[in-house]
Amino acid sequence: MTLTDRALAADDGYFALGNEVFEHLGAKFLRNRASPDIYDANHVADARPTTPAQIEEMLVAIDRECDAVKHRRFIVDHRTPPEFVARLVLDGYEREDGLISVLEGELLGPAPEEFDIRPVESEADWDAYWELMLKDWHEHIARQRRKVGDDIARQMLGTKRLKQPPVQYFMAYVRNRPVAYFNSWAGIDGVGQVEDLFTLPRFRKRGIARALIHHCVADARAKGAGPVIIAADPTDTPKRIYAAMGFQPLVVQSHYTKHLNDEPRDINKL
Repeated sequence: MTLTDRALAADDGYFALGNEVFEHLGAKFLRNRASPDIYDANHVADARPTTPAQIEEMLVAIDRECDAVKHRRFIVDHRTPPEFVARLVLDGYEREDGLISVLEGELLGPAPEEFDIRPVESEADWDAYWELMLKDWHEHIARQRRKVGDDIARQMLGTKRLKQPPVQYFMAYVRNRPVAYFNSWAGIDGVGQVEDLFTLPRFRKRGIARALIHHCVADARAKGAGPVIIAADPTDTPKRIYAAMGFQPLVVQSHYTKHLNDEPRDINKL
């Protein structure tokens, strides 16, 4: 396997942690009935249909297997047949890209200042994590076209907790107050992953994010990882921060999503 293949496998494996996973029609289905609104926990990866009949069979399968979910989502990369991608576009699926970058050597730049970084372990820790996560969530949805409630953030927290262990969550503290978080995972086949960086706005540009990245990369490597990947929104600033620290762009992974509560267009009025 190439490093790109291993990185994609690690990213898929990260999504799978804590969720129901099964293979059907050669694809990997993820499902979480307790958190049906969470994209990362309810989607299909590695779909490879090419003929019209195979494509139709795949679309019928996701409707059947994800009947309690209000969206349909496929993970697409350079290995996905273009015929299938074209059908998703025809059917109204919307595309969002994710940039996966990899750190093969040491992190670049000056060593970070020392900050108080602690693992999330107790219920009190998780309560504090939730407060940070809500602020992260509100920033996120403010940038989105679709407006959704905090109940989805609560579902997301549930899926995060199901990943621990093996994923380790960390928070950074200033004067005994949690102000930022990040997480690490040893990964699959020697490729680790660090993910989900957030710092409260008033504590940004103080080196806290850099310290968390160093801490989590070291944690993943202490548990067996060599190369470490990180995913970023191509439209957001963090991708450049990661690049400056030594993460090299490796592959673009696309997410094709359709929301079932979107009103269909009346073709007779076109």
